[in-house]
Amino acid sequence: MIKIPKKAVKSWVTYDKDELEKLILKLAKEGNASSKIGVILRDQYGIPSTKVMGIRIDKVVEKEVKRDVPDDLFDLLEKAVNLHAHVNKYKKDRKSRHDLDYVESKIRRLAKYYRASKKLPKTWEYTIDKAKLLVK
Repeated sequence: MIKIPKKAVKSWVTYDKDELEKLILKLAKEGNASSKIGVILRDQYGIPSTKVMGIRIDKVVEKEVKRDVPDDLFDLLEKAVNLHAHVNKYKKDRKSRHDLDYVESKIRRLAKYYRASKKLPKTWEYTIDKAKLLVK
């Protein structure tokens, strides 16, 4: 049996738990998604992982900053809006039309999951017009 070493706080990390939470909230209020916050913490602040300190970025963010839709759904909505604009401009681009259908299918499946887990209201429905309003 292979033993996997436990992750430990690296010696070069100079932030404690409270400072890290404040930093995460500051980055979230600037409009960064939780995945981008993790990259910023790693690249600019030298924090390899927040899980080592017992902090989950999305849990800290959702306590303070309320968002209309979860980050992964927002990213898909943004992709759908961009693809929709492209398909309207280039009518014969069949590949992009297929990609748009695929992204919209992902959005509907993810929305169904979030409605069931009560992260979205039961009445939330995907339309391209609502997506444009959320993204812009």
